Amino acid sequence: MRSSKKILVKIGSNVLTLSSGLPDRSRMAQLVDQITTLKTRGHEVILVSSGAVAAGRSVVKSSKILDSISERQVLASVGQIELMKIYSDLFQQKNAECAQVLVTKEDFRTREHYLNIKNCLEALLKSDVTPIINENDVVSITELMFTDNDELSGLVASMMDVQSLFLLSNVDGIFTAHPEESGAKLIRNYREKAMQLEEMVTDHKSEFGRGGMLSKATTAEKIAALGIDVYIGNGAQDHIIESLMAKETGTFFEAEKQSTSTVKKWLAQSGDFSKACIVVNQGAKEALISAKASSLLPVGVLRIEGDFEKGDVIHIADEDGNKLGIGKVACDAATANACLGERGHAPLVHYNYLVLEKNHT
Repeated sequence: MRSSKKILVKIGSNVLTLSSGLPDRSRMAQLVDQITTLKTRGHEVILVSSGAVAAGRSVVKSSKILDSISERQVLASVGQIELMKIYSDLFQQKNAECAQVLVTKEDFRTREHYLNIKNCLEALLKSDVTPIINENDVVSITELMFTDNDELSGLVASMMDVQSLFLLSNVDGIFTAHPEESGAKLIRNYREKAMQLEEMVTDHKSEFGRGGMLSKATTAEKIAALGIDVYIGNGAQDHIIESLMAKETGTFFEAEKQSTSTVKKWLAQSGDFSKACIVVNQGAKEALISAKASSLLPVGVLRIEGDFEKGDVIHIADEDGNKLGIGKVACDAATANACLGERGHAPLVHYNYLVLEKNHT
């Protein structure tokens, strides 16, 4: 592990929940003990915790009169209180404090919203309070929900510029096949050139959560590319975080070495918020994907698909529809359309606000 000390721990529903659906207080106590121990050693720890809906199931009986969305809202409303009561008690037993931070995907949509959440989390850490983050399932719109808390943890990890992300589930890591299959082997150190994610990871999802192992692996690969070490391991193992740090267990995704600005980290996680697409010609494509950092100029734009305002996130594609990257536009769509194909204008997307697809970098 590198010298900086800010880490994020994501705990999945199946780690926190017994087969009966009740919260696993003993397991939660062990994890809180690990987190508070890390804090005494000088680490700043952010926690992303699933388990609210699962905890709600242990309190509220299933209702046949509610649709699935309404039932999830009820379970999350009740379960979040139950979950935080347990966390608060456990942290206080260690003479530590925690705080609840509920977010929705829309809270990360603009740079302004993004920085507001970041400032809140930084203030909590400066106050020696452990933030416990979860998606606000009560008010989240289904179409705009995070895929799962793996996606949320990846976004927060990049936003907070952590050095390590720990994804804890109920399996030991990433295997060459389903863990229950004969001959399946644990992959200790992931190397992209050796194998493709889709070929080696099944998308088996947990009983209580939304995320599968493919989701964790995809998040890990994406976050490692932004310069953050990622560890995937079994949260039910004793002293799991320390064991992962020592690379004694689990699967490790080593951070790529290049430095990535905080703005580009935000952009890399913001593709889902894109409102439009700028289609560029071959010359612009070659300039963008060349080794030299290049901005997107109006002269290289063929057309604009969709509408956007200044500061929105947009996709950039070539004439064949292949995605080249995403960027933050410097003007609105009307202004951009007025100067398409012309020289002598300011960039539509400055290279400081441009992130290319990985296969084009």
